[in-house]
Amino acid sequence: MLSQSYLHIGSSRDLAGRERAMYRIFEIIPALLSWGTIVAVVFLSWAMPAGIAVFIIIFDLYWLIKTIYLSLHLRENGKRLKRYQAMDWEARLANMKWDHVRQLIILPFYREGWGVVDATLRALANSKWPRERLMVVLACEERARDVAEAIARRAEEKYGAEFAHFLVTWHPAGLKGEIAGKGSNITWAAREAQKIMDAEKIPYENILVSAFDIDTQVDPQYFLCLAYHFLTAEKPHRSSYQPVPLYNNNIWFSPAASRVVATSGTFWQMMQQERPERLSTFSSHSMSFRMLADVGFWQTNVVSEDSRIFWNALLHYDGDYRVVPLSFPVSMDANVGRNFFETAIQVYKQQRRWTWGVENVPYLLYGFWKNKTIPFRTKVFHIATQLEGFWGLSTNPILIFLLGWFPLMVGGSEFNATLLSYNLPRITRLLMTAAMFGLITSAIVSTRLLPPRPSGLGRWRWGGMVLQWVLIPVTIVVFGAFPGLDAQLRLALGRPLGFWVTPKRR
Repeated sequence: MLSQSYLHIGSSRDLAGRERAMYRIFEIIPALLSWGTIVAVVFLSWAMPAGIAVFIIIFDLYWLIKTIYLSLHLRENGKRLKRYQAMDWEARLANMKWDHVRQLIILPFYREGWGVVDATLRALANSKWPRERLMVVLACEERARDVAEAIARRAEEKYGAEFAHFLVTWHPAGLKGEIAGKGSNITWAAREAQKIMDAEKIPYENILVSAFDIDTQVDPQYFLCLAYHFLTAEKPHRSSYQPVPLYNNNIWFSPAASRVVATSGTFWQMMQQERPERLSTFSSHSMSFRMLADVGFWQTNVVSEDSRIFWNALLHYDGDYRVVPLSFPVSMDANVGRNFFETAIQVYKQQRRWTWGVENVPYLLYGFWKNKTIPFRTKVFHIATQLEGFWGLSTNPILIFLLGWFPLMVGGSEFNATLLSYNLPRITRLLMTAAMFGLITSAIVSTRLLPPRPSGLGRWRWGGMVLQWVLIPVTIVVFGAFPGLDAQLRLALGRPLGFWVTPKRR
């Protein structure tokens, strides 16, 4: 089992000598692959236009096949999601022993308004899970006490008696070895909750921890569904439990571009739930307190603590860790600013923070290099999956929507006189038209996931929810590829990205 000292490496700066140099190489690899691909296509479009034209046609065909393949997964998970929401999970638990399972919910709170906090706590209070086995921690930041204290006190007064325990914690600012962010806050909160568990002698194996964002609202049956999957998992304490994030809290009042980006994130999670071997934890998720205690809780020196905790556990348990897909939703906020320009900036920053998950690639390479116990096949699978994912996110949209016609622009008169140059735009247009199948699927599934239309909004709004998908060629480049390339370049240059808290406006 990997020594605990290696689990919480944040970056190459935490190492020295040969190991620092090795980690530094690992940090450069993602950008080298992505930026290298784009530079190579641009250069070869001039130097070898015929070769790149053939490559683009083959790549477009690959994109078409992949789009159809993932669309089928999306449709299947959409059906499963609706089926699971309609199930009576309490009835499914009736023949099981589940009265020992407790739920701990940690809600990191910074400067969000009372409306956001109140809605989240109200959803927890309306949960069908037994109140005497439900513990809630409102994890506040000391650096925001001027704003947060009044809201925390109001929350405690209104909801303090609703749960077995309602704990308000204050994470101190400027602790050594930490960066300001969610990971350091919820780790502090979990250690404070641990004191209560130890005092009441509650076994860690009986506690399920849900690390939520402050805007995460649960369905009344969420914890029943979670407990069922926990009790039926092959290795419950070596598994995390991932719901599907729906950004439905304010979806009807969000700009179209924000809706498309948010829903695209939902769709990616739904498709991954049909391929659980590729899943890692994301945003709001749940896990055993036993695992958290074993790995030393979330890292306090990284931005992407939500996915990093999965890799922490995978290394700690020598590759024997997995994510169990719940195919059950939690509802969160879509990104909304005070105007269109501010919304666009916020969406970009949020996407860049999410794509900063690329910092897990060097961590994983380093961990696999140090840990000789993990099977080689497991190492290759996870490394290939991560590299392909971040490479595809950052390059595929640009290759499809920006560079597909580049050989015609710079290939010269000799190439433009060939039959291949004549057919390149026609073949590309044909394949991209066929790939519209994915947009149609997206439009159908997205409308099925929408909450009821608020009173006061006309039926015409439904049309906007469908037509918004024509924005995909823009959003997938501007809010997908560009933030991904930005994050990878920062990692390669050794310019770490701080934790940016997404403003919550409704």
